[in-house]
Amino acid sequence: MPPRRSASDVESAVASLKRLANTRTRDDMKRYGIPSEKALGVPMAAMLKLSKEIGCDHDLAVALWKTDIYEARMLASLVGEADRVTPAQMDRWCRDFDNWGIVDTVCFKLFDRSPHAWKKAAEWARRTKEFEKRAGYVLMACLALHDKRAPDKAFLPFLTLIEDSATDGRNFVVKGADWALRSIARRSSMLKSAAAAASKRMKAARSASRRVRSAKAL
Repeated sequence: MPPRRSASDVESAVASLKRLANTRTRDDMKRYGIPSEKALGVPMAAMLKLSKEIGCDHDLAVALWKTDIYEARMLASLVGEADRVTPAQMDRWCRDFDNWGIVDTVCFKLFDRSPHAWKKAAEWARRTKEFEKRAGYVLMACLALHDKRAPDKAFLPFLTLIEDSATDGRNFVVKGADWALRSIARRSSMLKSAAAAASKRMKAARSASRRVRSAKAL
C-alpha cells in the first residue's frame, strides 16, 4: 500500500490546480451563478483526473478545504474519505457553503456516503441560510439516488421537510427541494404516490402564497 499523503501536501495540490486553470472556465462560472472571486477556473474533468492521481486522503481534504479556494474545496470532496467524515466536520463545511456548485458536489461525492448523512439532511433542511438549507435537500436527493439498501419508509419524513420549502421563494432552495422530491419519487411506486401528494400540496401552498403577495401589493 502506498504511503498516505499528509495535509502538508496541500500546497502541491493547489499548485496543480493552478496549472490546470484557464480564463475561459473561470468566466463561464459567472454565467452559471458560481462566484469567481475565490475560483481559479479549473474544468471539472481536470479536477476528477487530478483526484484519481492523488487518491483518497482525508487529511489532505481537510487542509484543502481551509484554503477557501473553490476548486480546492471541490477537490477536497473528491479525495475525502466518507468513513472519516465526522458530524462536526459536516457542520463546519455546511456553514461555509456559498454556492450551489460546491453544495451539490460535496453532497453527491462525499457526504451522502457518510453514516451521518441521514441525520444531517434533516437538520440542514430546517436551517434558514439559503445554501445550508439547499444542502439538506440535496443530501436527501443524493441519498435517494445512492443508498440502494434504504427502506422506503426512511424517506417519508423527508417529504414533510420538502413540503416546508413550498413558500420559500429562494431559487436554490426550491430547486434543491424539487430535486429531492423527484429523486425520492423514482425509488418505488409507494414513494411516487407519496411524493405526488406532497407535490400537490406544495403547488397549492405556492398558489396561496402568490395570492397573498399580490393582495399586499395592491
